[in-house]
Amino acid sequence: MTRLIMTRRLLWLLTLVMVAGVGQISAKGEYKDFSDYEKREFVSSAGMVLPYRLLVPEEIEPGRKYPLVLFLHGAGERGSDNEAQLIHGGQMWLNPVNRAKYPAFVVAPQCPATDYWAYPERPSTFVADSLPDLAEPTRAIAALRELVEEYTANPQVDAGRIYVMGLSMGGMAVYDLAARYPEVFAAAVPICGVVKPERLAVAAQVPFRIYHGDDDSVVPVWGSRNAYCALRQAGATVDYFEFPGVNHGSWNNAFNDRDLLPWLFSQHK
Repeated sequence: MTRLIMTRRLLWLLTLVMVAGVGQISAKGEYKDFSDYEKREFVSSAGMVLPYRLLVPEEIEPGRKYPLVLFLHGAGERGSDNEAQLIHGGQMWLNPVNRAKYPAFVVAPQCPATDYWAYPERPSTFVADSLPDLAEPTRAIAALRELVEEYTANPQVDAGRIYVMGLSMGGMAVYDLAARYPEVFAAAVPICGVVKPERLAVAAQVPFRIYHGDDDSVVPVWGSRNAYCALRQAGATVDYFEFPGVNHGSWNNAFNDRDLLPWLFSQHK
């Protein structure tokens, strides 16, 4: 009996090792396999190293162009393991129905632990008026722009359908990228982000779909409310979705929005 128990324990441990090698186990115990995402690395002209994951369409038809989605994680997923940036949202792009209906190149870079996408460091507060004014992009934003340029040079990428989506710190980067490079993006989806509203007038040509929880204790919901009002005033096409009683993890609600992907992939420059 003792030998049988030890054998079962050994098999269980071997199973865990095998699982750890190809994916991750979520907090709910659900196994997530991200092996379909290729591991890559990008080095910017300034020497910044960005690990990133790439998901390509399951079947690439000769002569056909596909959208590009730039997917930006939050502050908690910074680092260099080239894994953590897929924890929130990575599974959405792997959904077989989504992959079949919305084939695309999905690029998910990882911000280094010492950086913050749109700001030189983590802001002391996420009240819009207190955010720093930066005439020039951070090295991380500049690297993201170069990464997108590298893919738009690919003849299989539709330069008229470049989309950017991000959550929390990534949501702030979505606003920053759309304001700095409005000619690049066909759609922007910031989730629980914040920006100085006056920056958004130049991004009026970019359609926005904004999400936030009204009980967010990290990034105040007024960040998205004010951004929505500023975009409306500028004449932009913008939809805003606010989730009652939801704290900072409003990305879960956003990813479960049935209209998110149909809306996103219908946008063209």
